[in-house]
Amino acid sequence: MYDNNPTIPDLNKPLEESKQGEVFFKDQPVVNEDGKKFYIESYGCQMNFSDSEIVASILAESGFAPTRIMEESDLILINTCSIREKAEQRVRQRLREFDKIKKEKPGTLVGVLGCMAERLKTKFLEEEKLVDMVVGPDAYRDLPKLVAEAEGGQKGVNVFLSREETYAEISPLRLSSNGVSGFISIMRGCDNMCSFCVVPYTRGRERSRNLFSIIAEATELLENGFKEVTLLGQNVDSYKWENPETKEVVNFANLLEAVAKVSPEMRVRFSTSHPKDITDEVIHTIAAYENICNYIHLPVQSGNSRVLKLMNRTYDADWYRERVESIYRIIPDCAISSDIIAGFCTETEEEHRESVEMVKWAKFTYSYTFYYSERPGTLAARKYEDDIPLKVKKRRLQEIVDMQREVSYEQNQKDLGKTYKVLIEGNSKKSKDQFKGRNSQNKMIVFSKKGDCKPGDYVMVKVNEITSATLKGEIVS
Repeated sequence: MYDNNPTIPDLNKPLEESKQGEVFFKDQPVVNEDGKKFYIESYGCQMNFSDSEIVASILAESGFAPTRIMEESDLILINTCSIREKAEQRVRQRLREFDKIKKEKPGTLVGVLGCMAERLKTKFLEEEKLVDMVVGPDAYRDLPKLVAEAEGGQKGVNVFLSREETYAEISPLRLSSNGVSGFISIMRGCDNMCSFCVVPYTRGRERSRNLFSIIAEATELLENGFKEVTLLGQNVDSYKWENPETKEVVNFANLLEAVAKVSPEMRVRFSTSHPKDITDEVIHTIAAYENICNYIHLPVQSGNSRVLKLMNRTYDADWYRERVESIYRIIPDCAISSDIIAGFCTETEEEHRESVEMVKWAKFTYSYTFYYSERPGTLAARKYEDDIPLKVKKRRLQEIVDMQREVSYEQNQKDLGKTYKVLIEGNSKKSKDQFKGRNSQNKMIVFSKKGDCKPGDYVMVKVNEITSATLKGEIVS
């Protein structure tokens, strides 16, 4: 738990994540060798992985030890996402696989956490009967009690959303980390009510953590050897906390500066920004500190103003362009990435082309692209007809992907021959003779090992080769 002078719990060990949906340990933390074990999988956004670390800490406090072997666990948890239909299908598939383990090992409990838990609680408990617990994203403190109820034969259920819960004082158990980079959740929920999005319904209203708990968590990460933190929120730019003693209001630019000052040796990243809220003050703060990375994830969703209005994004295409121009003016070497949805309700071919052109104009280094997937309960599902044929959606999506691949390659070409400060994250996926790491612009660079360099070290790497997704180079000093 955190206070103004936090102690460092002896729970964190170097960890690695194998792939989305599974959390594996390099060295399993010993919490209670004789106690019960839990296994947890996470799907969706970085916030879900961060939440899983909070869940792990709560369970560890109640005597559970984490395990990477699902078959030996007493409690199987799946932290879910409702953003895309595909994620829900994957979770249902995994629950059926968990059910086989329950039959082979009677007494094993299965719980669904997170966004799907809140949205589909009745279906999971009554119709499919695959789970023993359903726990919403604001109810993780109740897990020990809910586990006890499930062990007694009752269904453990708590999906109530809170206007206050931030888990501010809970020290996360770093399950999904490489020991170099860690996540810090600075706020929860969302007030934006985009018409396509379920987050306000599954995660509740927006609330910010207090500044001191965030600084304490960043300090703990630093003292445990971490070299990079990513500040997480559905919309970090709307972070706002009032000091109850001084009445001073802390905004995101103030928070960003405070975290950067924890140590010049610790890099700071953040996600996600909202075009309507990102200010020049935030951009100037990034420019002022070498350890705040020159990278901003700024979802546009559509390049057309009419579609943006239907999406209830509260900005138009011109506003978005002005924000991009401000970023490049204040931080000329900043990298910008984005989210784009293809085939939103009533989108015309001409409007689709504006999204394709936005990729080219904004020079996105990469984009997360999706075709529109109607989410039950959202404003779009209630008001608009999902009238774009799937075949058309997929074709439009591919056109956006093709343009992004072209732009990414052009952007990476500019890096040829340049030398960047890179934080080594670990071995590359293809060879143990190579390291991988990212530069300030969040670009992944693969390079041959040299000397006694190790994960967590900063090295200077010269770029010699490029693809649309990766830079390749060599250590030069």
